[in-house]
Amino acid sequence: MIGLVGRVTGRIGAGLVGEVMVRVPERLGTEAFLAYLAVPGEPLQPGTMVVVVDYQPPRTVYVEPF
Repeated sequence: MIGLVGRVTGRIGAGLVGEVMVRVPERLGTEAFLAYLAVPGEPLQPGTMVVVVDYQPPRTVYVEPF
């Protein structure tokens, strides 16, 4: 999961849990994950490209802007 690129579908910000869609090659498709900012900063709006920097099973990722 770490290093995969995705797109924000639900706003991510300080104190907010957002959503990202990430293409998972091993599963041959795109999946939704709950997302948090890896480093606190400006909120990420829907449509922003992000990279996964940490993964917490089963469906949580920490992201940074791409």
